[in-house]
Amino acid sequence: MDIDEILAHLPHRYPMLLVDRVLECEPGKRILALKNVSVNEPFFSGHFPHHPVMPGVLIVEALAQAGAILSFKTLGTLSDDKSVYYFVGIDGARFKRPVTPGDQLLLDVSIERRVRGIWKFAAQARVGENVVTEAELMCTVRSL
Repeated sequence: MDIDEILAHLPHRYPMLLVDRVLECEPGKRILALKNVSVNEPFFSGHFPHHPVMPGVLIVEALAQAGAILSFKTLGTLSDDKSVYYFVGIDGARFKRPVTPGDQLLLDVSIERRVRGIWKFAAQARVGENVVTEAELMCTVRSL
């Protein structure tokens, strides 16, 4: 899935769009997406400028965006201006290694369950084979 299809599935835009490409997507099960981390990211100028590190909260947001794409692909729908995709919970978040400019962040998200409109995901971010972040995410779509 290229950037044009990603933009059709997510309401996010620069600088908050944190998914550059989808490498694999199995609706109802799993997605593997990619975020290229550039030194030009707006957060690097203020987040340890002497040693730039991607904020953990943005890594979790990138995982949630990948989960949102998986949700929309599973439902066979697109994002629209009449609804919004919200976090409702983040459990067990662990940050194991820093993410720095030049890294390619692999976003691996699997559906654990969906009950009454709440999606629960197992999410893992990696750089190469190294796990940098893990979390369980819960999200929902709500009408505006």
